Amino acid sequence: MFGCVVSGRLVQTDAQQVGPTQVVFNLADAESIHHVVVFLTGTVPFPDGMGGAVFYCYPSTEGPAWQLLGFLSNAKPSAIFKIAKVKPEEVVQNPFSFQQNQDHTIAQIGISLEPLDQLAQMTPASGATPSKLNSFVEYTQKMLQNFVNYITSFAMTQSQMVPNPSESYVPMSAVQKWYSNFERKLTNDPNFWKH
Repeated sequence: MFGCVVSGRLVQTDAQQVGPTQVVFNLADAESIHHVVVFLTGTVPFPDGMGGAVFYCYPSTEGPAWQLLGFLSNAKPSAIFKIAKVKPEEVVQNPFSFQQNQDHTIAQIGISLEPLDQLAQMTPASGATPSKLNSFVEYTQKMLQNFVNYITSFAMTQSQMVPNPSESYVPMSAVQKWYSNFERKLTNDPNFWKH
C-alpha cells in the first residue's frame, strides 16, 4: 500500500506491519537522510474517512525519538518531507506498539492509519513540513544567494582597489539590483525564464 524514497536512493516498498493499522520502513544510514518521500502505491486506497499519520524516528543514544511529519490521504497520496534531527520539544510518545530498533544508524518512517478528522488536529514538527516552493524555485533561490554571497566576499572600496588595466569591476549595487530583480521575477512567475 505504501512506498518510501529517501533522496538519492531506490524506492522502498518493504514496510513491516507492526500493528493492525501500523507499518514501519527501516532507513539505513540515518545521518545521510535529508529528504524523504512517502506515498500510496495506488494498489489499495485508504478506507473512507481514513488517512495515514506519517512519523519519523531518529535513532539516538538516549533512545528513539519520534516526531510527526504530516499525513497522507486518498486526496493527498504523497508528500515530500525535509528531515532534521528531532528537537526535544517536538518528540511525541512512541505511536507504535512494538519493540524499538536499537541500531543507531537506522532511522524509521512509521505510518499509522487514523481517522481524517483526528489527523487534522495533529501538528507536524516545524522543520518537517513540506516545502511550499517547488524544488526548482527553491534551488534557484539557494543558487542565487550563494552567487551573491560569493561575489560580495570580493567586495572592496575604491580606496582599496589597485589599478589593473586588464581587470573589469562591477559595482556591488549592480549585482544586488540584478539579484532583487531576478528574485522578484521568480516569485511572480517561476517559469519566466522559459519565455
